[in-house]
Parts: sequence; C-alpha cells; structure tokens
Amino acid sequence: MSTNASSKPRLKTSAMIASIAGEGQKTRSAPFGHALVELARERSDVVGMTADLGKYTDLHLFAKAYPERFYQMGMAEQLLFGAAAGMAHEGALPFVTTYAVFAARRAYDFIHQAIAEDNLDVKIACALPGLTTGYGPSHQAAEDLALFRAMPNLTVIDPCDALEIEQMVPAMARHRGPVYARLLRGNVPVVLDEYGYRFEIGRAKMLRDGADVLIISSGIMTMRALEVAKALELDRIGVGVLHVPTIKPLDTVTILREAKRNARLVVVAENHTVIGGLGEAVAALLIGNGVTPPFRQIGLPDAFLDAGALPTLHDRYKISTSAISETIKVWLR
Repeated sequence: MSTNASSKPRLKTSAMIASIAGEGQKTRSAPFGHALVELARERSDVVGMTADLGKYTDLHLFAKAYPERFYQMGMAEQLLFGAAAGMAHEGALPFVTTYAVFAARRAYDFIHQAIAEDNLDVKIACALPGLTTGYGPSHQAAEDLALFRAMPNLTVIDPCDALEIEQMVPAMARHRGPVYARLLRGNVPVVLDEYGYRFEIGRAKMLRDGADVLIISSGIMTMRALEVAKALELDRIGVGVLHVPTIKPLDTVTILREAKRNARLVVVAENHTVIGGLGEAVAALLIGNGVTPPFRQIGLPDAFLDAGALPTLHDRYKISTSAISETIKVWLR
C-alpha cells in the first residue's frame, strides 16, 4: 500500500470500540475469544455466558464454535451471574463476560453472595476497563479494581496485552475459585512478546531495569510504562518497569524487593482511579513493611470522567506516554 498521504486509509473509530493500539503497533484480533475456544477444545466443562454482549466481548467466537455451550442471558446482569453460580454448582466452568461497569456496579451483590461467598469456579472477564472507552461515566469502569479488591475469595487480574490474555485464560481455568479479569478485546496490542513473558497468577515480573525510576504498573499502563522507559532513555533517565498483572493477591515479595533497590523514585501507574486500586495497595504494602522510597501515583482522578476520543482523554488525564514522561521528569527535578 502506498504511504502517500492522499492514499492512506482513514482510520475509523468510535468512542465505544476504539482500539488502544497506536498506529502501526502489532495487534492480535480477539485474543480472549480465541483462547477460550482453544480451552473449550480441551475441557468439556467450559461454558460461555454473557448479557447481550457476545460481539463486544469476543465471546461470539465461542458461541460459533460451541453453540450448545453458549448462554445468552439478555440484558440482565444480575440473572447472568446468578445463573453462572448455578452452573458452577452443577460442575460447569462458566466464563462470563459483560462490561466492567455492569459487573462492578450493577451486579456486585450477586457476585458477592452467589459466587464469591461459596468460592465457586466462575471466571469473569469484563471489557471497557478504566479509560478504554470514551462513552463517559456510564461505561467507564474507573473504580472496578477498588470494588473487587474488597471482595473476599476473589482473584483480580489486569492484563497488559494480547499475549497475556491468551496465557491468562487457561491460567484462570486452572485456578480454584472465582476470578475477575479486566478484558481488552478487538484488535489488542502485543508488547510483552519482546520480554520472554509468561503470565502466572499472583506473580509480578520485572520487564526491564533502570537506576533512576521504578514504574510499578498493571494493564495497559504497563504498555505505556515501557514506552515511557524507551522515551526517557533519550534524556539519560533509567526507568525500570515492574508489571503487576494480579492486583489480588499481590506479589508482595517482588514488589518489596524492587522498591528497596537503588533508592529509586517509585511510581505506580494504573488505568483506574487513584483511590483503592494498585497504587493504594502498593503504598499500604510499603508503609506496612517500613519501606519508604520517594513515591508517586499516576492514575485517573477521583471524578466522573469526560466523554470523547481516547487519545484526547488520555492526554487530558495524563496517562498518555508523553504526559507520563513529562510528569516523571518534573518529579525528578
């Protein structure tokens, strides 16, 4: 294809389905849907369930491959999770999808009472986490991690890219008990393949080291942290990146070990409100263990966020690569 500006295809996006991938970035299509189909080939107990959002959570791939194991519950999220609990009681392994706002705000009590209290094997994967849609507060799940961190028995995962999602699905199936995972869907960036990465529940991984700053991050903010590290190399600033995909349980040993090293500025970056998420979890861990490096948080404000195009919103709320780079340089002065 010609690179002449007049012949370049125009990128079409919407606030709901806009990709978080940068122009020219490697992506994989529907990693969750493909991984679940692969899992279902090996495990006959896997069922897929959704609340009228199969197409928008990549579960349509599972529905096509295994229509007899797919359950479309309609726009009834409380019914969805109650039914998933019943399926688990009968020996099925339900993978349940919806938007994160609907699970965290609309069906929280049903997940709490019907699934988590009985420690059932229900695996919940929810799209549009944090600021990955521009549709405004009705669809932006800026507080889901805070809510689900507080739920007993629940494992909480925030994956970075397509590779991690592909590895996360079978790991969720092997794990005993309920799991909540944030879901990136559609054309999802691939970044962790450059680091020989393997996902493990409850394990944080150092992706790169740096003498001046340690960024502790989860989800798409690990992708941003890696971009920031490369950008700040030009200013001779060494940035280490510790990826923490499991928000609960935290890998306390790795986080404490890395936070103690080199007297670095420690920055927690998350695609979530600064209240109740990874930042406050890490801060409590450090203080509770007498580890007190210089500490800062990068995250979404305690506010209802605006609607609009994602690049504009990421700049506005200072979670874009350029905004994070500038913020860190100010903190190091």
